[in-house]
Amino acid sequence: QLQLVESGGGSVQAGGSLRLSCAASGNFISMTCMGWFRQAPGKERERVATIPSAGGTTYADSVKGRFAISRDNTKNTLYLQMNSLKAEDTAMYYCAADRYWRPYCSGDSSSEFGFWGQGTQVTVSS
Repeated sequence: QLQLVESGGGSVQAGGSLRLSCAASGNFISMTCMGWFRQAPGKERERVATIPSAGGTTYADSVKGRFAISRDNTKNTLYLQMNSLKAEDTAMYYCAADRYWRPYCSGDSSSEFGFWGQGTQVTVSS
């Protein structure tokens, strides 16, 4: 059964760093679009970053220059390096795989992703 398991969340002060990991149950992360999303209380889930099969990452404007998405295909693991964290980055973070296993990333909407992890909480104090 396909599973995505996030880890690495926690509480940090503003300006700090965290690295999130997403372990996949199979060797598919290299073959399809993968993404990180986040959802703060009372807000809609929003795209943070995506990475298609062939590379070429995309980021939300709010995290450009601070966050970096990457993957290690040998470990079937997706990462999100988060630097210069701000209080507004506080949210539950989720990794996800494309709904149709497409190698490219089709838009920013969470509806394009059909496989989700359980999430890991990131709390940034100012």
